[in-house]
Amino acid sequence: MRVVTARLGGLVQTRGFASTARRLDKYAFVGLGQMGYQMARNLQSKLKSTDRISIFDINPEAMKSLESDMRAASEGAEVELAPSAWAASKDADTVMTVLPEPQHVRGVYESMMAGELAGEAKAKERVFIDCSTIDPSTSREVGSRVSGAGRGKFTFVDAPMSGGVVGATAGTLTFMLGADEDAAAARVEPTLLLMGTKVLRCGGQGAGLAAKLANNYLLAVSNIATAEAMNLGMRWGLDARTLAGVINASTGRCWPSAVNNPVPGVVGAAPAARDYGGGFGISLMRKDLRLAMVAAGEAGASMPLADAALGVYEAAEDREECKGRDFSVVYRWLGGKE
Repeated sequence: MRVVTARLGGLVQTRGFASTARRLDKYAFVGLGQMGYQMARNLQSKLKSTDRISIFDINPEAMKSLESDMRAASEGAEVELAPSAWAASKDADTVMTVLPEPQHVRGVYESMMAGELAGEAKAKERVFIDCSTIDPSTSREVGSRVSGAGRGKFTFVDAPMSGGVVGATAGTLTFMLGADEDAAAARVEPTLLLMGTKVLRCGGQGAGLAAKLANNYLLAVSNIATAEAMNLGMRWGLDARTLAGVINASTGRCWPSAVNNPVPGVVGAAPAARDYGGGFGISLMRKDLRLAMVAAGEAGASMPLADAALGVYEAAEDREECKGRDFSVVYRWLGGKE
């Protein structure tokens, strides 16, 4: 078992759960979108052949496609398709969810907990890992419901991730973990590291989401500023690569300028070089920015740039030539030279 390569908040101390490379033999994975599909594939391939993973998504074609991919690999855990989220989770030791919006997380967990409260299954020790990007308040509400339904035997943690579809496919994701107990963190880290390379312990349940949304707020704003700065310098006659080189050797350096530069040709591997295809979709950035604004309102945090940034992403996404592309496409919306 690999070990955690980075961690926040100090070393995890174990209480109650083993922190060794123990593998739980029954897993459930609910939510097979672009991220979840690749995460579930990596998880299944790295589990033991004696393990079992039950998968569910509202899209039956996604389930069949993933089952086919898993069986074609002819290794890893046994695979089964479940007719519902509840059916997937009821016998599992570890349940993972990767869902699009807060209402989807609420709905899926309500369906799973309704089965528990109806006494359809004998409650046993179980951990629920939600990797969805939602607001911390909704996550804590869901966590409270899970704890109540489990009669003291269920643990719920939030573990949103960074790395995008590329990281999900390569198994190089970074997870931001929010867990109330050190023992819970120690229990879920080995599972998360089957799909990524880092688990950053951020604090109690909900803290992982708070960290993710704070980071993505900064990313949203710095991406717009990078696009504006590149467009400004180029209109003054500067060569795009020269300008990027100055910025990246100076105090303006940031991830959008150095890795995901919005000007085509500056960074060969960036989405801008592929007509802004792939990468982190502009609709997802708009969603995360809205969630950060909701969280800021609940916390009483001032974010004077948020409304303007949201307006930029909304306006850009409304343009046909920007819709469905990487969020760095705001450079095109600004009228930048391509």
